[in-house]
Amino acid sequence: MSAKFFGQFLLEKGVIDAAQLLRALEIQRTSNPALGELACARGMLTEHQAQAINERQRREDKRFGDIAQSMGLLTSDEVGQLLDDQKSRRRLFGEILVDEGMLDRARLDDELRQHAADRDDAHRSLDTLLASHQFGRRVANSISVCNKLFPRILRTQCQFASVLDPKQPPACDAFALVRVAADRPLAIGLACTTATMNAIGLAFMSIPQELCDEELARDALGELVNVLMGYIVKDCLPEDASYTAEPPDFEASLTSLDDGMHVLVEMTSQLGPFVLVVGD
Repeated sequence: MSAKFFGQFLLEKGVIDAAQLLRALEIQRTSNPALGELACARGMLTEHQAQAINERQRREDKRFGDIAQSMGLLTSDEVGQLLDDQKSRRRLFGEILVDEGMLDRARLDDELRQHAADRDDAHRSLDTLLASHQFGRRVANSISVCNKLFPRILRTQCQFASVLDPKQPPACDAFALVRVAADRPLAIGLACTTATMNAIGLAFMSIPQELCDEELARDALGELVNVLMGYIVKDCLPEDASYTAEPPDFEASLTSLDDGMHVLVEMTSQLGPFVLVVGD
């Protein structure tokens, strides 16, 4: 069983079509603007200042409002006003479907129950892995880092989908793996299709599609793994640990990994699914 975003779940069941999904996602996106967007719209920040805060978020594990205050660009009262404004605008995906006439209330409630059951089954399998595997803590930290950094770096949500059998990995066209030499070696990687890699590259570099070729998208995937690695190392290794991270390896494949020393977790995102690899 796999945990999916509710919209993806409904699309795969045929409850809504692709056009309806895109329409609902766009409504949801505009109803939940980023704090920087709101600050610029209110004249509290310039676009240049908001971008500078976003750039620091790529390097620091801090919220937008906290960084803005530390830079002296917003006061705590202003951040509070922006957060209240953001919360008041937010609309749930299911409520949008009902409001737009795509689903009736009874069908929505039924689908929400089924979606929750699938999600709970998937998370039980994850809990079993985390409790029994030698890399359980690493996997939990790595998933948490992805969930936290994808919205900040790529402006998209991601979440755990399922535990994969390392002996039967999915087909992936792109794979970036970073190995970290330390007393306790660490390996972190992301694998995905070319389409997902290109979408990640565009989001990571904030450039239009016509400026991004496959080689540039691959480099962006490697840089994203480097960023994730930095945070995961911080969570998994002692503070005084010395380590050396190798450049991203693009030649490795999921089938070449030692299945006893690597965990494969399927993640889902609005840019496409990907495989999170955690190991030695």
